[in-house]
Amino acid sequence: MEMMMISAAIMVIFPLCMAMAACSDLLTMTIPNRLSVVLIASFTLIAPFTGLSMHEILMHFAAGAAVFIFCFILFAFNVMGGGDAKILTASAIWFGFNDSLVAYLAYVSVLGGFLSLVILMMRSQHNLILAYGIPMPQTMMHKKKVPYGIAIGAAAFIAYPMSPLVKLALGLS
Repeated sequence: MEMMMISAAIMVIFPLCMAMAACSDLLTMTIPNRLSVVLIASFTLIAPFTGLSMHEILMHFAAGAAVFIFCFILFAFNVMGGGDAKILTASAIWFGFNDSLVAYLAYVSVLGGFLSLVILMMRSQHNLILAYGIPMPQTMMHKKKVPYGIAIGAAAFIAYPMSPLVKLALGLS
């Protein structure tokens, strides 16, 4: 019963937080800090009950620290928003140092580049979008930023099934 509850938490908390981050960034161009806090706190509470050793748990936090350092540098150069950096850091903890984290970050990069191109094309056709009455969040059409949380959330959904936690929850490892 206990492992079923842990498995359910693994399968619900991370995807829900990532979906909320993507939706929030789409609609408001912000990612609430509470989502990053929930991801970090819930991993901290769940991890000891998953069968991961203390070393493995610490490596998950090390992955988050490595991603944080990289994101902080991008934030300092005004390349990445603070919410994006925080949600990437918190989500990296759920992946740990392994191939799934590399895949996740690669998906974030590719999907983020594609998203940026799509938004730039949409902004160049702003008047046409208005003329046809296509519903579009005004923040996306007028701000100079890109809601990268959409790409982060999509990448999370693609890469999360490869993560060690999901494999543990499904009894695959």
